Amino acid sequence: MLIAHDLGTSGNKATLVDDDGAMLASVTVSYGADWGSDGKAEQNPNDWWDALCQATRDLIAKANVDADDIDAVGFSGQMMGVVPLDGEGDPVRPAIIWADTRSTKQCDRLLSQVSMEDAYRITGHRLNPTYSLTKVMWMRDNEPDNFNRMEKFCLAKDYVAYKLTGVIATDPSDASSTNAYDQAAKGWSEEIIGAADLDLSLFPDIVESTEVIGEVTREAAEATGLRPGTKVVIGGGDGPMAALGAGVIDAASGAYACLGSSSWVSVASDEPLLDPKMRSMTFNHVIPGKFVPTATMQAGGASVSWAMEVLGEDRGYDAVLGDAAEVEAALKGLFFLPYLIGERSPYWNPLARGVFAGLHMEHKQPHMVRAVLEGVTFNLLTGLEAFTDAGMKIDHIDAIGGLAKSSLMMRLMADIWGLPVAARNIVDEANAIGAAVVAGVGAGIFDDFAISKTLSKRSEDTVPNSERTEAYKRPYELFLNAYERIEPWFDDIAKL
Repeated sequence: MLIAHDLGTSGNKATLVDDDGAMLASVTVSYGADWGSDGKAEQNPNDWWDALCQATRDLIAKANVDADDIDAVGFSGQMMGVVPLDGEGDPVRPAIIWADTRSTKQCDRLLSQVSMEDAYRITGHRLNPTYSLTKVMWMRDNEPDNFNRMEKFCLAKDYVAYKLTGVIATDPSDASSTNAYDQAAKGWSEEIIGAADLDLSLFPDIVESTEVIGEVTREAAEATGLRPGTKVVIGGGDGPMAALGAGVIDAASGAYACLGSSSWVSVASDEPLLDPKMRSMTFNHVIPGKFVPTATMQAGGASVSWAMEVLGEDRGYDAVLGDAAEVEAALKGLFFLPYLIGERSPYWNPLARGVFAGLHMEHKQPHMVRAVLEGVTFNLLTGLEAFTDAGMKIDHIDAIGGLAKSSLMMRLMADIWGLPVAARNIVDEANAIGAAVVAGVGAGIFDDFAISKTLSKRSEDTVPNSERTEAYKRPYELFLNAYERIEPWFDDIAKL
C-alpha cells in the first residue's frame, strides 16, 4: 500500500491506496494561514508537519492496517512558496505561500534586469510576485537577519519530505513554479537568479518527481507511526499532480478544470506553450519529459467561499446555490470581477481587486452569488482561449475540485465555454491520486502513469445550451471590458 499526502492551503489530506490504485481510506487534518495586510500570506511549516504526523497515525488506525504493509509515501503540495531553512534544516520564519504578493517592488526591479518576454521564454512563466523567486528577494530586502540565517529554501511538500528523510530536494514541477527554472536547460536559470542577485546555493537540488529521495528515519517513524525504512518519493506540485490525477497525461487526454481555492484550466503537452499574450504559463509535468500549460486564477473557489461567508447567511451551499440558479446576473447586467487577492491569468496584476459592477436596487443575494460564479467561469475562459489560440483542440472539459460538485457551476461552465463538461468522481481526490501514482511508479509498484486513467470515472456530460452559449458572448466581452476600464483605478487605490 501507499500513502499520498496532499498539502493544500487549508489542510493536509492523507490517502491510503492499494497496489491496484484503489483508495482505501482518507483523513484530512486542517491548519490555518495568516492572511495579513499588504498582500501577506504565510503559514507555519511545522503545522504542515504536525498535520502529516496526525493524518498518518489517524489513517493507519482508520484503515486498521499495519505500518509494515505501507511500502512508500508520496506528496502533492501547494506551489510557488518559500520555506526558508537554516543550516540545521529548521525554518527561520513562517513559510511565504503562493498567495503572498508583497514582493511587487522586487519583481519590478527584476524586470529592469530581465525582460518579461525573455523570462517567459526561459521559465514558461511571467515574472510575478506570486512566485518563489521574488519572495526570496523580499526576504533579503525586508528581513536581512532571517535572510542571512537561510542556507536553503524549499517548497511545501519538500519540507515534509525532508522531515521524513533528512534529505532536501525538489522536483521539476515545483521548480518550474519558482520563476527561476530554465525549462530548456532542465535546471536552475543562472541568468535569472543572477539578475535577482541571489546565490545559486540557496536553491535545492532537483530530482525527478518519481525519485525515492530516502527512507523514513527512526525519529520520523516515531512521530508518524510509519515503519523506519519506508520509501519516500518526492512527488510534485499540486497543479501538475492534479492533472495526473485527472488522467491528463498527454496531449490526447483533453483539458481539465480544477475548481479549488485557486482555480485553473490545464492541458498536457510535449513542449511548453508560449502564448504571445502571455496569458498562460507552463509547468513541468510530474511525468518526466511532459509539460502542463496552465491558466491559473488566484481566487476561483476562494471567491465562492468568500461569497458564501459574506452573503450566504449561514444557509449552506445547496440552498444558496439553488437560489442563484433561479436568477440571472451577467445576462441582466450584473458582473463580478473575481480578483479578491490580485490575479494571475490572464492579467498578472497583484493590485487587482474584486468588483461588483452593474449593481441595481433589484439585485439581491442570489443575483450577487450567481455573478460570482459567472465571474469565475468568464475568467477561466480566457485561459481556454490561450490554448485554442495556440492551436490546441479542446472538445471537452473534465472538472475536479469542490465546485465541480455544483450542478449550477457545471451548467455555467458548459454554457459559457460552449463545451461539454463532466465531473470526475474523484472530485476532491485528484491530487492524492496523482501523488499515489507518482509514488507507486517511483517505488516500482505501478508500471507506468497510464494507471491514472483507470482510477476515476467521468460523470455524464453537461452539454452546452447553444442559445445560452451565444447569449453569453456579449456579456463575456463586457466582463473583459470592465477590467480594462477599471485597471487604472486599481493602481490608484493601491496608493491609499
